[in-house]
Amino acid sequence: MGPDQLLILLAVLIVGALALYAAYLWRQVWAGQRQQAEVRLAQRQRLHDDLRVLASSLLDGQLPLIEGAIRIKVLLDNYDSQLSLAPQAKVFQQLYDATSHVPTHAAWQALSRGERRQHEARFTELSEAHQQQAHEAARWLLDEGLAARP
Repeated sequence: MGPDQLLILLAVLIVGALALYAAYLWRQVWAGQRQQAEVRLAQRQRLHDDLRVLASSLLDGQLPLIEGAIRIKVLLDNYDSQLSLAPQAKVFQQLYDATSHVPTHAAWQALSRGERRQHEARFTELSEAHQQQAHEAARWLLDEGLAARP
């Protein structure tokens, strides 16, 4: 075997090894893409299930209207922006917008008693004004909005 043939054999071996390595890397990419798709699907299913629970809880009175509307709005935004923008769901956005300035968690605790009462009075007004519309929106989510989207 001459030196030219040896170089050709070495080149073929190197190209073969690089092709195997490239195939290995592509399999890793495909596996990562498949895993990301599975994670996205699982996350979407969790959001779907959480939205069903929140809408049911809102209808059953187990969840305060304002809190439920805010939670539903945020989850809808993450679940399906088109569903979030549906006219039937606009009450969730309206209640979210009407309360977005209210402090939460530690900032709520830092408010004076009078400030908290003012916000709570506004929550009551909003709840009374939008209760029927919010219940209709929650019912629509359960019956139609989420039914077509797994």
